[in-house]
Amino acid sequence: MGIQMNKNFLLGVGFTFIIAIVSILLSNLPILNKVGALAIAIITAIMYRHFKCYPTQIESGIAFSSKKLLRLAIILYGLKLNLSTIIHQGSTLLIFDVGVVAFAICFMILLNKIIKGDKNLVLLLGIGTGVCGAAAIAAISPILKSKERDIGISVGLVAIMGTIFSLTYTLLFALFPMDPTAYGIWSGASLHEIAHVILAADAGGSEALSIGLLTKLGRVFLLIPLSIIFLVIVNRKKSNKVAQKIDFPYFLIGFLIMSAVNTFVDIPEGVLNVMSTFTTLILIMAMVGLGLNVSFSDLRTKALKPMIAMAITSVLLSVITYFVAGIL
Repeated sequence: MGIQMNKNFLLGVGFTFIIAIVSILLSNLPILNKVGALAIAIITAIMYRHFKCYPTQIESGIAFSSKKLLRLAIILYGLKLNLSTIIHQGSTLLIFDVGVVAFAICFMILLNKIIKGDKNLVLLLGIGTGVCGAAAIAAISPILKSKERDIGISVGLVAIMGTIFSLTYTLLFALFPMDPTAYGIWSGASLHEIAHVILAADAGGSEALSIGLLTKLGRVFLLIPLSIIFLVIVNRKKSNKVAQKIDFPYFLIGFLIMSAVNTFVDIPEGVLNVMSTFTTLILIMAMVGLGLNVSFSDLRTKALKPMIAMAITSVLLSVITYFVAGIL
C-alpha cells in the first residue's frame, strides 16, 4: 500500500514536471514566446482537466506541487530582490509603487461593489495586478484561506492579461517612441509579472529595462508589508477570543531571508541564474497543479466579472502611471 502511494505521489509530481517542461519548450516558439510558459501551463492544465478529467489517482503528487513547491518557489523568489538597491536607489520609485499597489487593490474592491463579482477572486486579482502577479497571489492566498481553484483562476487571468498589456506596450513604444527611462518606469509600475516587465521594457533598450526592473522589484518588496497588513485584517475578523492562533505564512520569512542573502552575500551570477531557472520551473509546476483544480464551469460562472474588474483597473493603472512616469 505504501509503495503504491509513493508511486502515485511520484507520478503526480512527475506529471506536473512534464507539463511544465512542455510549457517552457512551447514558450520558445514564435508567437507563444510572447505568451509565456506560465500562461501556457495554466491553460494546458485547465484543458487537460476539461478533456481528460482530474487525475485523482495521482492527486497526492499534484497537491505537493501546488502547495509545497509553490511555497518553495516563493521563498526562492526572494533571491530576485536586492533590498539595498531598492531602498537607496529606488526610494522615490518605492513611494510610487505604494500608490500603485494601493490603487489596484482598493479600486478593484470598490469596483466590485458595483459589478458584484466573486469577492475573493477580485481581491486575489487586485493583489496580483498591484504587486507581482502569481507570486503575490501565491504568497497571500494562504492568509486569505483561498481555494485552490480560485488561486488557479486568478493566476491564469493575471498571466493572460499581463501578456496582452505587455505586447500592447511594446507596440505603443514602436509607434510612439518615448524617453527610455519614463518607458521603463511605466512598464515596471503597471505591468503584472516580472516577465511582462522584461518583455515590454526590453523594447526600450538596456536603460528602460534596468529602471523597469528596479520599479517592479519595489512592488515585489511591498509583498512583505502587504502580507503583514492582511494578516492583521484577517485575524481581527476572527471571533474575539483571549488567545487566537495566527496563521502566519512562514514561507514569507524564507522569502525575506533569501532577499537578505541576495543583498548582503556576493552570490555569483551563474548561481543566481541557475536558481532563477529552478524557481521558474517549480513555480510553473505549481501552476499546473493549481490549473488542474480549475474547470470551465468555474471560469464561466466565477471569472467573468472579476476579469472585467481587472481589465478596467489595469487600463486605468496604465493611464495614470504613464503620466506619472513622465514626471518622474
